[in-house]
Amino acid sequence: MIVKYSLGILAVAATLAACNKKEDAIAFDGQFFRAKLSKVDKQRDQFTVTIGPVSSSLDGAKEAGRYEATRYCIEQFGTSDKAWVIGPDSPNEQLRIEGDKLVLRGACVE
Repeated sequence: MIVKYSLGILAVAATLAACNKKEDAIAFDGQFFRAKLSKVDKQRDQFTVTIGPVSSSLDGAKEAGRYEATRYCIEQFGTSDKAWVIGPDSPNEQLRIEGDKLVLRGACVE
C-alpha cells in the first residue's frame, strides 16, 4: 500500500512539473518555438541561436531568437546589449534558414 501511495505522489509531482514548464513557455506571434543558443568557437561572447519551427511564423521565430540571446547576454555579462551579424532586424532575404530552423548570429557587448 505504501508503494502504491508513493507512486501516486510521484506521478502527481511529475505531472505538476510538466505543467509548470508549459506555463513558463513564452509565445511569440501566438506560437511556441524551440530555441537553442550555442557559443561560437568556445568564445563566451559570440553565439548562434537556432529557432524552430520557422514555418510557424518567421516574425515569431525572430523574436524568440532575440529573447534567447537577450537572456543569455544578461546571464553571462549582466547586460542585454548585443551586436548582430545576422539578427532579427536583418532583412528577411538575408536570414539563414536551414530546414525549418532560423539561425541567427551575434555577440554580447559588454
